[in-house]
Amino acid sequence: MNRSSAFSRFASVSLAIATLVLAACAHQSPKAGGGQAVAWSNASQMIVVTTADWNADNGTLRTYVKTQDGGWRADGDSIPVTIGRNGSAWGLGLHPQPIQADAPVKREGDGRAPAGVFAIGEAFGYGERAETALPYAQMRDTNWCMDVPASPLYNRIVDAKQVGEAAVEGSSEPMRLDLHNSGDQRYKNGFVIEHNREGRAGAGSCIFAHLWKAPGQTTAGCTAMAEPAMQRLYAWLRPEAHPVFVLLPQNEYDRLKTTWQLPAP
Repeated sequence: MNRSSAFSRFASVSLAIATLVLAACAHQSPKAGGGQAVAWSNASQMIVVTTADWNADNGTLRTYVKTQDGGWRADGDSIPVTIGRNGSAWGLGLHPQPIQADAPVKREGDGRAPAGVFAIGEAFGYGERAETALPYAQMRDTNWCMDVPASPLYNRIVDAKQVGEAAVEGSSEPMRLDLHNSGDQRYKNGFVIEHNREGRAGAGSCIFAHLWKAPGQTTAGCTAMAEPAMQRLYAWLRPEAHPVFVLLPQNEYDRLKTTWQLPAP
């Protein structure tokens, strides 16, 4: 083979390899800053809550579905919600930790809702069943969410019949608020927002989306809404869509939306 033929063959092989590489790159997962794939790249449903700033105690909830080209499309009307009485703070979720020196960080008892991107856990409520495709657990008078940082059960919903009364001592989070708090309906229906899944002591616990006690009433760190809004989310959420929950102040959302592959406003 002469040098000209060898060069032509080499060029053809190189072109084929380059074509394959480009095709592979076109099908890679979305990348976050630093070249890392975002942990929620398999999500095709997203709940987004935005607030005015870190200290705002209310916001707007919007729902999105992923399109075939990998973007996001709004699905349904926006919903008014309330969050922690003291606003929000960076939580522990699926997102990296872009902590700024002047930004608050979620702590137990701080009255702030965790900010970031979080997996959505099981639904829960007072009834035997609920109209949702999410895994659902009926709460009983012996169910508690452990908000005691020193407990080995911290940030877990447990049944006192199984773990023992002594194990839930000190918790202030009965999951049947109606039975423990004069008919309170806030936990009639809700779902778990997977903040601090590993149960890091003192980093915040028992973070849910649930019903509000009254329109506009804030929470200790959860996201609250009207019952029709919750019913809509129950009907909309699908486990196979790997849905995620996003909560961010608007300026943080604007700063991170491209890097984190979030929907455009």
